[in-house]
Amino acid sequence: MDNPALEIEETSMSSESTQKMTSSTSSDRDISPKKEQKSPSSDLYYSINDRPPLHLSFALGFQHYLTVAGSSVSVPYILCPAMCMLDDDVGRAQLISTIMLVSGIVTIFQSTFGTRLPIVQGGSFSFITPALAILALPEWTCPSRSYLESISQEARTELWQLRMRELSGAIIVASITEVILGFFGIIGLILKYITPLTVAPAIAMIGLSLFKVSAQHAAANWGISILTIFLIILFTQYLKWYKIPIPFTSNQSGKLRRFPLFEIFPFLLTIIIVWGICAILTATDALPENDLARTDVKLNLIRQTDWFLFPYPFQWGWPTVSVGAVLGMVSGVITGTVESIGDYYACARISGASPPPISAVNRGIFVEGIGCILAGCWGTGNGTTSFSENIGAISVTKVGSRSVIQAAGFLMIIFSLLGKVGAVFVSIPEPIIGGIFCIVFATVAAVGLSNLQGVDLNSSRNIFIIGFSIFFALVMSQWMGDHKDAIDVGVSSINQVITILLTTGMFVGGVLGFILDNTIPGTPKERGLLTWMKTLDDDDSTSAANPDSSYDLPFIGNFIRRVSVFRLFPISPTFHGFKAKHPKLPKVIGKNKVSITDIETAPKIQNNALSRDRLKEIYSANEN
Repeated sequence: MDNPALEIEETSMSSESTQKMTSSTSSDRDISPKKEQKSPSSDLYYSINDRPPLHLSFALGFQHYLTVAGSSVSVPYILCPAMCMLDDDVGRAQLISTIMLVSGIVTIFQSTFGTRLPIVQGGSFSFITPALAILALPEWTCPSRSYLESISQEARTELWQLRMRELSGAIIVASITEVILGFFGIIGLILKYITPLTVAPAIAMIGLSLFKVSAQHAAANWGISILTIFLIILFTQYLKWYKIPIPFTSNQSGKLRRFPLFEIFPFLLTIIIVWGICAILTATDALPENDLARTDVKLNLIRQTDWFLFPYPFQWGWPTVSVGAVLGMVSGVITGTVESIGDYYACARISGASPPPISAVNRGIFVEGIGCILAGCWGTGNGTTSFSENIGAISVTKVGSRSVIQAAGFLMIIFSLLGKVGAVFVSIPEPIIGGIFCIVFATVAAVGLSNLQGVDLNSSRNIFIIGFSIFFALVMSQWMGDHKDAIDVGVSSINQVITILLTTGMFVGGVLGFILDNTIPGTPKERGLLTWMKTLDDDDSTSAANPDSSYDLPFIGNFIRRVSVFRLFPISPTFHGFKAKHPKLPKVIGKNKVSITDIETAPKIQNNALSRDRLKEIYSANEN
């Protein structure tokens, strides 16, 4: 994920913004390489399989790097305090460098051998909630700040590295689940039984559960935080359609070319402006000496950080594994998996590719699982997932080339080796980060609720399920966070498992939504299943009718097609799926012709999360 702010923009752009942008002529584009458009239905300068000139690939890739780097800063700002790391600890810069290195490696691997879509891989908010739940356990609670400041640097380093090893072990083992889901094609079967009322509360709780973190950072200086929020809203909502004229450039009609600065770099532009204001206030001593909005608070961090860093596997020591931590992290893995699948389809549409076949989806999840294992081995304290931000950048720049994303991956690796770069990101004043959090996490919650588009929200049944799932998840997770010793069943390992799961709000919300939606009577139309399944059916039918070579594996594609045994592997491009075993048809449908009304009201099917194959069977029965 992830900064989901642009995910909502990208979704809206598929309708009204796409109409605006496609109606404009090529002379008004923000980037205008002399390249013929691929088809009348696409105004891409470069589609997925095209290769822009090398210099242009890296220039466009740098934009994706900045987007990922801006979001990746969030991870250490959230995790480091919980790991007992002080604000001026050089470990923060090392952590950012490590995150960027792993993101670059996995991005190249995913775009080359995974889904092969032009989609960036980066840190995921889905892993933050369970990570905080793990670190909130009594054995991992940090000592007082005064104690941390009184001990030696070596002792403080051992404190946070001890916690990092626990998170790393949980991520590595939990990510094996994602590898299995992708390699064996299980994810395609599971999704048929996950409903919108299951997904919505789980994802919404990621954002809602982090409101305390946002408040803590914003409270460092509310004036600066509110200015940050104001500018982000101004750039992303009011000025996103305005393009800045580029001096000394003109198109064939003599008009200056324009660049959509506010839409591509709203967060980066906000950080630069507010950071500059903080620098002026610091130079004039308008801010108190200990105010965290001052730009000289973390100057020592930049000085102390080495110019070159070389992150390597197990740099913080060998990971430790506990059952409770692993099970808690599994909830983050599954949530990130569901989010990524939606990103695959969105990225394919925008980059000029056909919807990804089931084999590409399986392969993408498989590679993401491998990426999360690598993240655990390197010690990022987080996993990796598909980033929605770069999808928004593709829709604006009209460059959906896979080569550009691969160039971005190389840039992430190169800049990760420059320690000073990571230190600069860490030195961003804390109130600015707090303002960004208020926007980002609010948008995460909204992205979760956007899954309810096909659900009947006039139904009291659905209102109860979504309201209770979210509200009780907030209640339980917050109460468990304040009462860490409340669970005592006599076995410490079981106590730990239950405590972590109940403290993880997205787990509680997702489980409640799943149980209630699949047990409380409701028609398929009422539950949003008809729209939910129809979207997936349309994508699958399009892929089957128009096979796209974009998803063929490089180097070994011809060999795989010649060997028939590879058709049995769900991650192989020659895999065409397998039939799932579904519940038997109710008698009301199995013997007689039925109408849509019968389908929507038949009591025996009201509680079934109907699969795509089942809906096809029902529609076929209705037509006959």
